[in-house]
Order: sequence, then structure tokens, then C-alpha cells
Amino acid sequence: MSDLPFTLDQLRILKAIAAEGSFKRAADSLYVSQPAVSLQVQNLERQLDVPLFDRGGRRAQLTEAGHLLLNYGEKILSLCQETCRAVEDLQNLQGGTLIVGASQTTGTYLLPRMIGLFRQKYPDVAVQLHVHSTRRTAWSVVNGQVDMAIIGGEVPAELTESLEIVPYSEDELVLILPIFHPFAKLDKIQKEDLYKLQFITLDSQSTIRKVIDHVLVKADIDTRRFKIEMELNSIEAIKNAVQAGLGAAFVSNTAIAKELQMSVLHSTSVEGVTVKRHLWLIYNPNRYRSKAAEAFSQEILPQFATTGFKDNLLKSSPKRLVANTIDTSISNTE
Repeated sequence: MSDLPFTLDQLRILKAIAAEGSFKRAADSLYVSQPAVSLQVQNLERQLDVPLFDRGGRRAQLTEAGHLLLNYGEKILSLCQETCRAVEDLQNLQGGTLIVGASQTTGTYLLPRMIGLFRQKYPDVAVQLHVHSTRRTAWSVVNGQVDMAIIGGEVPAELTESLEIVPYSEDELVLILPIFHPFAKLDKIQKEDLYKLQFITLDSQSTIRKVIDHVLVKADIDTRRFKIEMELNSIEAIKNAVQAGLGAAFVSNTAIAKELQMSVLHSTSVEGVTVKRHLWLIYNPNRYRSKAAEAFSQEILPQFATTGFKDNLLKSSPKRLVANTIDTSISNTE
């Protein structure tokens, strides 16, 4: 086919409509008029000779052909972005972009410190941090939307063959209490003391909650006996609730450094129980690796890796892939 029946702008418009659910919101997100969006869709449908949207409902719904074009369109746009970043790389870190992904806790408390150090050394590199669930983050790495990520959850089984998964560090989860709680005077409490506390927790389906429950059960602690005062949807909300005296909680040690320094929370340990989880570095070894990503991997990541894991990090460090080795078989996102 000598002439393609679509343009990159039309693919961007299609993607925006699918994401926003309406022509008007898509137009607003792209800073163009709604008639311009409608005209581009009409031209695209005429060129392809197939309807892309069902016009009956209030929300713009893709037809089967629309879903098919969107699937391939996202791959095309992702590869175009990757190509632009490869060209930017020729400036030798005097520009370009680094995109790092993370799951919730690492993205909130660990990655900002790492990115801060990187930006001090390479101020001309634009750095983006994408914080989502482990599953969504892993898909973003597979699809090339993110250069690398640090996650605390389990990589979906269907993605393990597409990713390099490297043990990166250990994250200790500690018990925090209000500073005026009677147990705050103790360096350690006993297992039985846990059943006397009222707990503030994350939702039962959250990854961290599952890790905590699993480790505690292995330590012969019956989490079913815990008195759950409330379930909240963020670590910050949990810390504030504990600080206000509403209960106790297990949280990542990295999340409470400021509060411990300010003496607004108390952390204590449980006799004979250590609650730890692994953090993992993931990247796609078949995608283009920018100079910015290479510099971040070699100069920043080792500084935060747990002792014992640094050797794994160095052994797994991939050679930088050049643009003509880009893998175009991008998996479909969910």
C-alpha cells in the first residue's frame, strides 16, 4: 500500500476519544475544536470505509474495527515516541527524557529521592514518574511507555517472559503507634499484644496488606483476631489516623522517616517477628535503552539497593540497545 489511510494525528485523536469517552473532551485534551475532531474521524472512517464509533449512546463507543485500529494505533504511537527519544539521545544527555515507573509506596517515598539526585547531576534531562499499581506499571514497561520501574508487588505471570526482573532491595514494614500510646514506651512488644491493638489498614485487596498478613501468619500470628478500626486507601491517610490516636498500623519504614525525625509517630518491633518484602527492578531487555536510562541505572540505582543485591544489579545491567534493535512486537495493554 503506497498511501496509508490514516495519519498520526488521526491515531492520536482516536486514542484521545477512547480515553476521554467523548468527542468534546477529546478535543479539549488535544486543544483543538470539536468540529475539527469530528471531521478527522469522518475522514478516517471514509478512508478506511468502516465505522469506528457507535453513535447511538451518550458515550463514544468503539466498534470492533475501532478497537482493532486503536490497538495497532497505540503501538504505532509508542514506537514513534521511542524513535524521537532515540534521536534526542544524540545530544548526549543535554536533553531527552527519562520515564520511571513505580508502585504506590516506592513511587511516593523512594523514587522522588532517587530522581532528585539524578536531576542534580543531569538538570537538562526531563524526568517523568508514573505511579500506578504493580500490574499497570509492569504493562507500561513491557509496552515501552516506561523505561524501568521499581515495584513491590508480584509481576503478572503473563509478563514474566517479556521482562527482566531483578531483586533490588528489602523493604521493612514496621508497627507504628501514637506517641502517647502505652506501648510507645516499649522498644518491643509481644505477639499477644497485637490482639490488644486497634488497627488502621489498607484495603484487604492491596498488595502491601496481603504481604503483611502473609508474613504475620507465617510467624504464627492470627490476623483474623486483629481488631480493624478502619480501612483507608493511602499510606498518608493511615499515618495521619495513627498520629491522631485512632489506632496502630504496619507501614513501610521508608514512609515514616520524616515522622520519626519529628517525633510525631512511634515505631516499635514485635518480639520474634520481622516483616519484610522484596522490591524488584523491572525493565524490558528488548526495548531501546536511552543514555538517560543507562545513567540512572549505573549511577543512581546502586545507591539505594540493599547490600547483597548490588551484585545482582550489576550482573543484570543490560547493554544499551541501539535504535535498529527495537522490538516491535509490543504486548497489548489491559
